[in-house]
Amino acid sequence: MDKKKLIRIILLTTAIGFIIAGLLDNGFWDVMNKATRICYECIGIG
Repeated sequence: MDKKKLIRIILLTTAIGFIIAGLLDNGFWDVMNKATRICYECIGIG
């Protein structure tokens, strides 16, 4: 296995780990709430 492939696998595994940690910590809802507020502010409702 060459060095580039090993680095890609490590980065992919780390990214998946962070995504799972965020989902388990309910980070999805925080992001959705912030995105909704920003969107409402942009169109002048919020």
